[in-house]
Amino acid sequence: MTSKRIIILGGGFGGLYTAFELDRLLRRRDDVEVILVNSDNFFLFTPMLHEVAASDLDMTVIVNPIRKLLRRVKFFCGDVESIDLENRRVTLWHGDDRHHHEVEFDHLVIGLGSVTNFYDLPGLEERALTMKSLGDAIRLRNRIIANMEEADFECCASVRRRLLTFVIAGGGFAGVETAASINAFIHDAIRFYPNLSHEQVRVVLVHSGQVILPELSEKLGRYAMRKLADRRVDIRTGARVARYDEAGVHLNDGTCIESCTLVWTAGTSAHPLLEALSCRKDRGRICVNETLEAISQSNIWAVGDCASIPDPRTGRTHPPTAQHAIREGRTLARNILARLRGRGMRPFRFRTLGQLASLGHRTGVANIMGLNFSGFIAWWMWRTIYLSKLPRLEKKVRVALDWTLDLFFSKDLVQFNTALARHLSTVEKVSGAAIPAAPQAVEIVAAI
Repeated sequence: MTSKRIIILGGGFGGLYTAFELDRLLRRRDDVEVILVNSDNFFLFTPMLHEVAASDLDMTVIVNPIRKLLRRVKFFCGDVESIDLENRRVTLWHGDDRHHHEVEFDHLVIGLGSVTNFYDLPGLEERALTMKSLGDAIRLRNRIIANMEEADFECCASVRRRLLTFVIAGGGFAGVETAASINAFIHDAIRFYPNLSHEQVRVVLVHSGQVILPELSEKLGRYAMRKLADRRVDIRTGARVARYDEAGVHLNDGTCIESCTLVWTAGTSAHPLLEALSCRKDRGRICVNETLEAISQSNIWAVGDCASIPDPRTGRTHPPTAQHAIREGRTLARNILARLRGRGMRPFRFRTLGQLASLGHRTGVANIMGLNFSGFIAWWMWRTIYLSKLPRLEKKVRVALDWTLDLFFSKDLVQFNTALARHLSTVEKVSGAAIPAAPQAVEIVAAI
C-alpha cells in the first residue's frame, strides 16, 4: 500500500487533538505519515491565559512542548506561507533566513485558528494590547507593573491617572476574565507602592451589549456585573471603542477615558490564509459537511475557528469553542482513517456541556448542563474542570502547586525584561581610565 501523508496546519485545540488521535490510532501502522505544523513549539492552554497576565500562574505552566505530547506524529516548527489545493502542496518556512519547504499532502487539516480584528478603528493596531498568545499575556503583565512603578513616583496627577487606568474592550469571556484578573492583581499589589492608593486605580470594561457574558444567561451576566462593580470595576455597557490616541480611549457616545492601556478582546476574524482558498466559506471560515470535510474539496478538512460546521439540532453552526474543537479533532482523525480504509465516516455530533467564567477573588459564574452556578462553587468548578483538561500530569501538578502557593503568598511583581545585559563595545580614554561608551538598548525575542 502506498504511503499517505496527512498534514495538520495549526497546533491549537483542533489541530493538536487531531494529531493526538492520529498518534494513538496509527501507533502500529507505518503506511501513513502525519506532520503537524505550528509557529510555536508549544501548545498554549488559552483558558488560563488571563491568570498569567495577573500573576496567578507562572507563564511556563500553561504551555506544553509539542514534541513531548506526540510520539509518532512528526512536528514542523514554522509558518505556513501558502496553500495550493489544486496541486496538493503547502509552502512552509522557518528560521531567521525564512528557509522554505514545499510539502505535498494527500489529506490536509486546516486548524490555523483566528486572528485579532481591529475593524480599522483608528489607533488600535498601533497602540492596543491583545490577549490571544502567551506573549500577549506577558506583555500585559509587564505593562501593568511598569505603569505602577512609574505612577508611584509620578508627581503630575493627570499622568498618574492615565497610568492607573486600564480599559478592556469586549464583554465576552476573554474580556471579563481579563478585567477581573488584572483588577484583582492591581489591588493586591497596591500595598507595595506607598504613594498609590486603591482609589486611584481604575479598571474599565467596555461592552456593546446591555449585559456582559452574552454567552451565558442574562441572570448570570447581571450577577457578574454586580460582583465586578463591587470590586471597583467600571462597566460601560451599550458602548463601543471608536478610536484610541494620545488623549485616551474614545467611545462612540463621545466620552473619552484617559488611559495609556487598552486591551482589545472585542473582535476576531478567520485566518487570512483562508481567504485565498477556493473553498466555500461562511464569514471567512471554510464550510464543511458533518464529517468535517470541505464541501467543495475532497480530502481537505477544517477544524476549530477555521471551520463552519452545521449543527442539525439547532439549524446553525457549532460555536468555535475549545470544548468543540477537542471533539472535532478526535472525530476528524477517525474520519480521515476511515477514508483511507474505505469505510464509512461518522458525522460530528456534540452539544455544549457548559460554559464557565472566573471573576477573581474566588468567585465565578457557570452554566453546566443547563444549570446555573455562581460564587465560590462556580469558581471551584472553573478551576477543577480546566485543570482536568490541561495536558500532561506534570503541568497539572505545577498549576495545582501555583494555585496552592497563591493562597499563602502575595502575587509576584517581577517584570520579564527581554533586553540584553549591558556590554562593553567601545571604550573612551579619559585620564588613562577606560570608560565604557553609553550602551544601546537592544531587544531580543524571548523564546518561551
